[in-house]
This record gives sequence, C-alpha cells and structure tokens, in this order.
Amino acid sequence: QVQLVESGGGLVQAGDSLRLSCAASGRTFSGYVMAWFRQAPEKEREFVAAISWFGITMYADSVKGRFTISRDNARNTVYLQMNSLKPEDTAVYYCATNRKVPPSAIQDDYDYWGQGTQVTVSS
Repeated sequence: QVQLVESGGGLVQAGDSLRLSCAASGRTFSGYVMAWFRQAPEKEREFVAAISWFGITMYADSVKGRFTISRDNARNTVYLQMNSLKPEDTAVYYCATNRKVPPSAIQDDYDYWGQGTQVTVSS
C-alpha cells in the first residue's frame, strides 16, 4: 500500500509563488509515475502535471510556463513549484501515483491519492 501526504498550500496574493510537496510512503515507490491534480469549488478534478520515474514531464495548458513538477526519488517526494499564481489556480491540490504507467492526464490511470492541500489565491 502507498500513502501520499501533501503539504505546502496556503493563502497568497496573485503573482506570488508556492511550492507544494507530496511525500510517499509504503511498501514501494520505485518506478511509480507521480502527478498533481486540482479541484476547485463546484468543479470536477482536473489534471495539472505529471512526471515519470526518469523525469519525463507533462503539463496542463493552463499551467505551462508557470508551474514546474519535479521529484526526488531518494526522498520519495514529488514537488510542484507554482509561480505567477492566479485566482483561477485556487483549488485543493491532490498528489497521485500509480505503478507501471507513463505520465498521464487521465484521472483513472492513478490508483493512489493523497488527501489534498488547499491553495487560495486572492485577487
């Protein structure tokens, strides 16, 4: 079983930056793809970014050029650096992972999810 715990969310002003972290624990982490999704109030969960074990990344168009996903395999941790934050980035951000899958924007491709961390961006 894999457990994921997100941290780093908070309340910021438009244009500010935040770095989210997701720490993984459990019986295995090697070879897993990691991803970030987000869910705004009254909206469905949407893809943000994903990264493979070897560092291949993909991003939603809405965050390209502003967000960067990275991972530290030795620490079993994935990060989301968020710059130039906008009010429309306000959401609960969720970390997700699965084994033996490439980076994917499809929610159903991920079997393990964290509890989420709130990011609020004021105008």
